[in-house]
Amino acid sequence: MDETVSAADANRRFSHILREVREGQSYVVTSHGRPVARIVPADKHEGVASRSRAALLSRLERQPIVNAGRWTREDLYKDNP
Repeated sequence: MDETVSAADANRRFSHILREVREGQSYVVTSHGRPVARIVPADKHEGVASRSRAALLSRLERQPIVNAGRWTREDLYKDNP
């Protein structure tokens, strides 16, 4: 379970928080009561990347196919004002 800590408190207790994160504790940092960051042990970072990738691919699969017409490589590099 993530422990919630304000940004100001996280700043004051940063060394203590890092020690606890090293031992497996996770924190959610809030600013004005809203979550803005998560501090998790480095080995948990792998799961975040794979979940982010899965979310992105899922979103892309739901996007409608757009007919962009025909274009050439040169069209990509043209300067259009």
